[in-house]
Amino acid sequence: MHSARSLPPLLSLRAFEAAARRLSFSHAAQELFVTQGAVSHQIQKLEADLGVALFERRTRAVELTPEGLAYYAKVHAAFELLRAGTREVRVHPGERATLTVGILASFATRWLAPRLHAFSAAHAGIDLQLRPEIALADVSGGEVDVAIRYGRGGWPGVRSQQLMPERLSLVCIPSLVSGRSRPRKPQDLLRFPLLASYSKHSFEWELWANRFGVDLGRAQHVQLHDYNIVVEAALAGQGIAMGRHRLIGQQLASKALVEALPDAVLDEPRVGWWLVTPKGGLSDAASAFRAWITQTAAQDVLVGTH
Repeated sequence: MHSARSLPPLLSLRAFEAAARRLSFSHAAQELFVTQGAVSHQIQKLEADLGVALFERRTRAVELTPEGLAYYAKVHAAFELLRAGTREVRVHPGERATLTVGILASFATRWLAPRLHAFSAAHAGIDLQLRPEIALADVSGGEVDVAIRYGRGGWPGVRSQQLMPERLSLVCIPSLVSGRSRPRKPQDLLRFPLLASYSKHSFEWELWANRFGVDLGRAQHVQLHDYNIVVEAALAGQGIAMGRHRLIGQQLASKALVEALPDAVLDEPRVGWWLVTPKGGLSDAASAFRAWITQTAAQDVLVGTH
């Protein structure tokens, strides 16, 4: 018979699960509303109890040891069961449900918001809360119920399905590339400041540069906080932006923004907008949102502008 002593303290397990999931003691501390020192202390207690090192401490990061990775798989699965069970108990049939969606502000304002009335009309019992953040919201840890992310998919610890691919081309106001300033080849675009939204890895520019053989090493880069600001800066004539056609269709249709080089368009199938959900089961509200946004995204057809 196993005694209660065979289980480590719940506080230590919570600290380990959060830190391992985020690979950050500081982020785990924020999630648990404790200090970073408290998280570190709980993990040290857990390592002493188990007799193994769970993390490799580096100067500015932590990584799981092989033992830590194996233990995390078990602990995370257990916490997922607890989270799922809690969600089932909290939301009773007939009560209003709240669904929290992690999302980029630019996608929320430029694509989702104009379409939300249809979801609200079809699901009057669901209160939708959008949480716009640049950082990726934590789906697996229950910070949000579902998330919409931009990228190439393949995020660890979650399920992801592509809602729709994105079309990318460099855009600006017409006067910036008219007359003698008109670019003839992709390399000519480096005469202008390149506007980009904050990202740890600007894969859009990298993919575009590789596709069209452009060296961005000497380009003037202007990094802005959010893609909404990128669009506004482009409309103000401050440079050339990477145009995400799903988000700037209105500006392209009105010719407020034009493609600086119409032939240099990047259609990369995996680059696009993805619905991200936890690996466990979904609540009824999350399932309803997934069905609605999948159908709505399928109806959003990209129209060529060149």
